[in-house]
Amino acid sequence: MTGNRNVFATSDPLISAIYKSAVETEKRNVVDFNGRRAVVEGGDYRNLWLETQPMGGEMYAKRDLEAGFNNIDLFMDAMDAEGMMPGMLTFIDGVYGERHDFIQGYCFPYPALNMYYLTGKDEKYLRKVYDVLKKNDAWFWANRESDGDGCLEAWCPCDTGEDYSAKFFGAPHFWTKKTPPDASWAKYHLPRESMDLMAYSYDARATLAEISVLLGNGEASYWREKAEDVRNKVRSYLWREEKHACYDRDENNEFLDILVHNNLRCMYHGLFDQHMADDFIRYHLFNPEEFWTPMPLPSIAVSDPCFRNIPTNDWSGQPEGLTFQRSVRALENYGHYAELTRVAEKLFAGVGPDALFTQQFDPFTAKPSMENNPGDYGPTLLACLEYMSRLYGVNRSRDTVSWGAFAKDGRTYDYTQSYGDRTYRIVSDSKTACGTVDGKPVFTVTCGCRVETDTEGRLLRVIGMDRTAKDVTVTAGRIRRTARIAPNAVLDMTDAGSVPDECVPYLGD
Repeated sequence: MTGNRNVFATSDPLISAIYKSAVETEKRNVVDFNGRRAVVEGGDYRNLWLETQPMGGEMYAKRDLEAGFNNIDLFMDAMDAEGMMPGMLTFIDGVYGERHDFIQGYCFPYPALNMYYLTGKDEKYLRKVYDVLKKNDAWFWANRESDGDGCLEAWCPCDTGEDYSAKFFGAPHFWTKKTPPDASWAKYHLPRESMDLMAYSYDARATLAEISVLLGNGEASYWREKAEDVRNKVRSYLWREEKHACYDRDENNEFLDILVHNNLRCMYHGLFDQHMADDFIRYHLFNPEEFWTPMPLPSIAVSDPCFRNIPTNDWSGQPEGLTFQRSVRALENYGHYAELTRVAEKLFAGVGPDALFTQQFDPFTAKPSMENNPGDYGPTLLACLEYMSRLYGVNRSRDTVSWGAFAKDGRTYDYTQSYGDRTYRIVSDSKTACGTVDGKPVFTVTCGCRVETDTEGRLLRVIGMDRTAKDVTVTAGRIRRTARIAPNAVLDMTDAGSVPDECVPYLGD
């Protein structure tokens, strides 16, 4: 397995301080985990959770491919005979353990498949991912759908990984039985029809469809239809058009009127259609009375009666590093690149020059909450590094390489990323950014946008990622295009540089 390498230097003092601290801090989160190098969550959490560490491993693979791969492979190896992956893997005092009594989120399908591309497209690994996802999705429907209405259920708070959240009304963390919570748990409104669980299944099925195409097994259309079945059910059963958001339903299948950030989680998993995602962003995500607080992305809208501003590990309100980590893909999935820029800027400001990578932040003061960890929380620091790769650097998703050319304010940025034996570099001076592959120039572009190429460096798209329209010139060899690009607009370089009449609307502040 060929290693990856990442180097970044910038004259921006805030970004430089955060980057250097994040890279050095995360090295201490790489440990021996039952004989395999892996990246633990950090902070107070020295184990592997399904909600964070496959995603975190895929992100950290920019710097340590072996450890990142193990973060995914360890969970696949730990799937039980029934098809359930553990919610948590432990390795304490040399003793390895698996927790199969809760789900604990599911940030797994996308990073598992992307690792196939990052590690050289090994078909044996791809088949392993396919078998795991297929069995695991079957487990969801056999074990979290008790009333036959076609909607998956959460049976305890840890099924969604929302420790102590007020939306669960004090329910115990775990549910260890094979049958759903009985009437004694009705006071907690469990089991509940869950947008999260439906998002897990959608993500698994959509990824199975992708893998089917790669394997040529003839099952792609089947999995696409199964994924669409999940989306249609959510759209008709949990989505409330008049409220522009999804809401869970309680043990009596009545709506729980609690406005939660989990809509953004659904976007991470790709569950929403474009209209649903646009509406949640338009009416809620950038609403300062709900989720666009001085430090944005609280777990529950600050105007909701269930919101609690608790500084310790608690999903009742304070913005979580894990939510910022999920938000990268959530916004990219729906073409909201300019909004992604705004979230990144808020995160960088909250972490600050002292680079305090805490689990939570006060939504009103934006100060890091120091009560629950010492400032080395992996999801927060990895979110920072991922956002830097989108704004100023390089990232590979499947066979597409994205280049961030958002340099500004006279700062300089020099970002190098190697994937295997290929090296990508983007250098910018706040006016123009230049991209090279293995030292060979492949494009220059006006700053304020994002460039996408294939792995060879051939231009695919140029995308507006600033809040205002920009006059952008992109040059690649003999090709030269100039266009005014609005926020989120796409300049298609495979089609004579055409700009569509309509683009994803910018819905940020």
